[in-house]
This record gives sequence, C-alpha cells and structure tokens, in this order.
Amino acid sequence: MKPAARLLSGAGLAAALLLPTAVTAHTAPHSGLRAADGTKGQELPAMPSALDADAACTAPSRERAKKQDWSRQRLDLDRTHGHGIGAGVTVALVDTGVAPGADGLDGRVTAEGTAAQDCVGHGTFLAGLIAGTDARLTGVAPGARILALRGTDTRGRADAALVAAAVREATEAGADVIAVTVALPRRDKDLSRAVADARRAGAVVVAAATPDPPTRGDTDAIPPRVYWPAGEPGVLSVADMLPGGLRPERALPTTGIDLAAPGAGVVSGGPRGDGHYLGAGASVAAAYAAGAAAVVRAAHPDDSPEAVTHRLTATAYPAGIPQLDPYAAVTTVLGRPDAPDAGDRAAQRVAVRDTSDADSATDRATLLVLLGSGAVLAVLWAAFALPRARARGWRPAPAGDGGATQDRRS
Repeated sequence: MKPAARLLSGAGLAAALLLPTAVTAHTAPHSGLRAADGTKGQELPAMPSALDADAACTAPSRERAKKQDWSRQRLDLDRTHGHGIGAGVTVALVDTGVAPGADGLDGRVTAEGTAAQDCVGHGTFLAGLIAGTDARLTGVAPGARILALRGTDTRGRADAALVAAAVREATEAGADVIAVTVALPRRDKDLSRAVADARRAGAVVVAAATPDPPTRGDTDAIPPRVYWPAGEPGVLSVADMLPGGLRPERALPTTGIDLAAPGAGVVSGGPRGDGHYLGAGASVAAAYAAGAAAVVRAAHPDDSPEAVTHRLTATAYPAGIPQLDPYAAVTTVLGRPDAPDAGDRAAQRVAVRDTSDADSATDRATLLVLLGSGAVLAVLWAAFALPRARARGWRPAPAGDGGATQDRRS
C-alpha cells in the first residue's frame, strides 16, 4: 500500500471509530427497558395502579422473579441493610390499601376497614418495596412497620378528601414517615392543612411527583403542572427514573422534583398468592424514597423531619435530578440542614430533565467528532503532500505519477 493510502486509511479508521460513539450517545437515552432486571428479562404480569370500572380485581400472579431486579442493585440495598433496616419505624402508606397477610409482609401491616381490602393490588405492591422481607426482593426497610391507609376508591382513583383524611389518620397514629403515592392535579385546602399538621407533628412526608401515566392516550398532550401534595412546602417530591437515570418517555411533565428513584421494571409482590409483578411510575419511586426515609429515621432517631429530608437530598447522586442513594443517606456525616457542608451534592429543587437538551448536546458532539475527523485528515494530507511539493520547487507534479518522478530524480 502506498504511504498516502496508508495515511488516509488510518485517518478513515480513526474517524470510523469515533463516529459510532457519538451516534450511540444520541440513541441510547431513547432505548427502553428490556426487562425487570434491565438485561435479559423476566416474564411477569404488570401491576396496575388503577382498574376500569368493570374490571375484576388483579389476579394472583403465577410467575416468580428468578433474580434480583436492577432497582435494588442500583439502590445498593445489601450494603444499606448492614447499617439499618428501619426497625421501630412506622411508614404510613396512602394508596389503594394493603393486604395484611400478603407474602413477605405478614405481621407488620396495620390496616383497618377498606384499607385492608386491596382489590387493585398496587398498595400491597408498594408496601413490598418499602418493607418486604422476600429473600430475593427485599424492601428498603425490611424492619419497618406499614400503616395502610386508603387514598383512592376501590378502583384506584385518587380522591383529595380521602388523601387528606388518610394523612390526618397517619398523623394521629404517630407515623414516622408518610408516603403519599397518589398525586392530585389540583391543590386542596384540607389536604394542605393535613400535610402541614403532619410535618409539625414530626412526620417526614414523601409524595409521588406525578400520577402514574395513563395506559391510554398521549401524555405529550398533558401540559406541565405541579401535582399535590408533592408541591406542598417541606414535602419530598420524588420522580421515577430508568436505569440510565432519565425519566421514562411517558412520564408526566412537572417541576419542583427533589429526588429521582427507580421507577420502571421494578418487581414486587401482590395481595394474593406468592407470585410477582412488574410495576412502574412515580408511585414506585416514592415508595423507595419512603423506605429510605425509614432507614434514616431508625439510624438517626434524633434528626428532625427537615434533617431527614436534607440528608436524603444532600447525599443523592448528582444528576439533572438528584438520584436516591440510601446507603450514602445512612452513612454520610452531614452538618446542619441550614448549613450544608462542602460535600453537599444535591442542588436546590430542580425541574424535570428535558431529554431534548441531551439530544442537542449529542448532536453537537457528533458535529464536533466529524469536524475533528476532517481536521485529522487535513493534517495527515498536509504532512504527506507538502514535503513533496517543496522537493519539486512547488511545481505541479507530472500527471499520473503522484510526485514519484521528482522523488526519484532527487
């Protein structure tokens, strides 16, 4: 191969190696989850967050997960449990209710009246994420107790009056953490007062930043808005994220998010039988954050609700939306909530990450790679051609010999 050909071939290879990197960076954020564990997949039924009016209750799952899902690995629960399991802490869960005898929860659920009848199954699914004891799919705080409260009707439709009543009941019961995993599109005065009273009584209030997306319809047509009670002062607002850290494409747009936590392809149990389901949405993320709050409360019993919230956000993994890190929350030494130390990693309340920014950035990266490759080619060509042109006295090379004749004469 001639020297020129070798140079150009090497430059072309360098450009070819660089370009796929930029293209992959552009397309990766749009790839969906392949499975519950983020890799090869587990065939499990989906856990709905609500049922149609004429639908039967969620049937028992006949399938069991074969491995730990990605979310528990991402949260590093094995190491976290070496420093605390939430023992002695009560988490009030405001959702569709919880079946007291559900697999992995037996003996640690308090549920009265309709709160003990979970037709949808969603509340029981979330309770497993908070405090489940399944050997393979343990919750964040397997030593905590669950106070089940209903914030929806029997079909899973959220109701402001029910949520407000549930928050008040949780406050009266002395719950340490109150997890409101339903989200309302409008602020309600009674609910605002109930949340404020709960915080004054010493409860950490955690809420889903948005409702779970509808199973039908275009979520792009839904305008951004604040949901409640996540928008209330002092409430820890939690959004769902994919393994790569971005929010799912169908996630409802909102602002004022404090934390992101795993919220897609997550595995847990249901109210009937010992099978497993797949769940997703901000409700799942909020349940994980509530479990983390329970572990922090048990490990730091003298901390105020503000200090617990600060700990969860200050130790979060830095990203567009800070990402929940239970292990760091339990083990990191922090200063006062009003005087963050130098290791404070979380920013102020942030808006939802818009993937179009990432797309623009990767487009710019692709352009820079192409321009850089062109510059490499130009430099290599100059290194090859200029010495030969100088040897010819800057005269044009004879046609067809590429400068070889002059080189032989010299």
